[in-house]
Amino acid sequence: MSTRTREPAVARAMRPVNSVVERFIPSALNFAILLSVAVGLMALLLTDAGPADVLRGWGEGLAGLLAFMTQMALILLLGHALANTRPVRRLLTALADVPRTAVQAYVFVFLVAAVASLVTWGLGLVVGALLARDVAAAGDRRGLELSFPMLVASGFSGFVVWHMGYSGSGPLTAATPGSFIEQQIGRTIPISETTFSLWNMTAAVVTVVALALTLWLIAPRAVNPAHRMTAEALAASEQTVAEEEVVTPADRLDASRIPTLVVGLALAGYLVLHFAEGGTVTLDIVNWMFLALVFLLSRNAFEVMGLVKNAAANVGDILLQFPLYAGIMGMMAATGLIQVLSDSVVAVASPQTLGLLAFLSAGLVNFFVPSGGGQVAVQAPILLDAGERLGVDPAVMIMAIAYGDQWTNMIQPFWALPLLAIAGLKIRDILGYTTVVLVVSGLVFGATLLLVGAG
Repeated sequence: MSTRTREPAVARAMRPVNSVVERFIPSALNFAILLSVAVGLMALLLTDAGPADVLRGWGEGLAGLLAFMTQMALILLLGHALANTRPVRRLLTALADVPRTAVQAYVFVFLVAAVASLVTWGLGLVVGALLARDVAAAGDRRGLELSFPMLVASGFSGFVVWHMGYSGSGPLTAATPGSFIEQQIGRTIPISETTFSLWNMTAAVVTVVALALTLWLIAPRAVNPAHRMTAEALAASEQTVAEEEVVTPADRLDASRIPTLVVGLALAGYLVLHFAEGGTVTLDIVNWMFLALVFLLSRNAFEVMGLVKNAAANVGDILLQFPLYAGIMGMMAATGLIQVLSDSVVAVASPQTLGLLAFLSAGLVNFFVPSGGGQVAVQAPILLDAGERLGVDPAVMIMAIAYGDQWTNMIQPFWALPLLAIAGLKIRDILGYTTVVLVVSGLVFGATLLLVGAG
C-alpha cells in the first residue's frame, strides 16, 4: 500500500495559489498599514480632499472603534480561556474517543469545531486545535493511521461558519445600540433578521453537511508516516496552567473557589434578568455569557489568571490593528470616499446581484483585513449605502460581508496561526485540504445570497 497521502484534485490545482499566499502575503499588521496608505491615496485621487483633510480624517478616526476593539478582543480572549478550562478539556478528551475509524475522526473533528465556532469564534478556533490533538492521541493509542495535518485542517474548517453564528461580529454590531451601523442606517438590526433568520440558519446547516461529506470524500486512505503524531509527542507539547504554591493568606484567597463562583453566579443572574426583561443579544451580552462560564468552570482566581495569560498572546494583533481600521473609516467618512465607492458598486449591481457581489468583494477584502470586526468596519459603510440606494435589506448586506469574511479564512493565514501554534504545524500543511473547503463553502454561500436576492 502506498504511504503517500492522497491529495484532492482541487487542492493540486490550487497549489500555485496556495504557494503565493504563503510566500508573499505579509503580516496582518503590514496589510493594515498598506490598506491605510491605499485608502488615503484613493481619497486624494477620487475626491476633492487635500492631504490635510485626509490626514485629519485619519487621525480623528483612530479612536473611533475603541469600544468595538475591546469587545472583539474579549471574544477571542474569553473563547480561548473557556476552551482551556478543565471541564471543557475533559469533555474534549472524552469526545476524542468517539471516532472509531480514521475517516470518522476527520469528520467528527470538523463537526465539533463547526458547532463550537457557531457558538463563539474564539472557542471554535481553539477547540478545533485541541480536539485534533486529542483525537490524534486517542487514535494513536488505538492503532489508527491518522493524518495529523488532515485532522488540524478539519478543525480549522469548522471556522468557515463562524460568522453565521452567535458571536458573528457583523450581526452583533448591527444589533448593538450606538454602533456605527446604527448611526448610519438610523436603527439597529436585530439578530432575528441576520444570524437567526431562516435563510441564514438553513445555509449554515447546508454548509456543515456539505463540508462533512466533502471531508469524508477527500480524507487520505493511506497516510504518510511523517504526517502521524504519537500520543507521547502530543502530551509533551501540551499547554497547561501551572499550579501556584499556596503559602500566605492572600494565596489561600486566590486559591479559593468562592470569589470566582460569586462573580460567575452574579453574571449569570444578571443575564437571566436581562433576557427576562426583554433584553437582546449584543456584543457585550455575548462576552458576559462567556465570562460567566469562565468564572463558573474555573476552580479559583489562580486558574482564571493562568487561562487569561495563555490566551492573551492571541489578542495583541486585534489591539494593534483596530485603530488603523478606525483611521481608514475616518478617512473614508471625512473625504466623501464612501459615497464614491458606493457609486461604483451601484453602477455594476442590481438588487438581485448586490448580495453576491458584496460576498465576493468581502472574500477579497478579507485577505487585506483578516479581522471580521475590522472588515465590517471598513466595508459596511460602503455596502450599506449601496444597499439602501438599490432597495436591498441591510440585513442581507451585513450577512454578505459575514459570508465573505469567513469564506476566504480557509486560505488566509491570519486566523490559522493561533490554531497552528497549538497544533505545531505550518500553514502549508493544511492548505491543500482547506482549499477544497473554500470551493465547496463558496458555492453554498454564493447560491444562498443569489436566492435571497431573487426572493
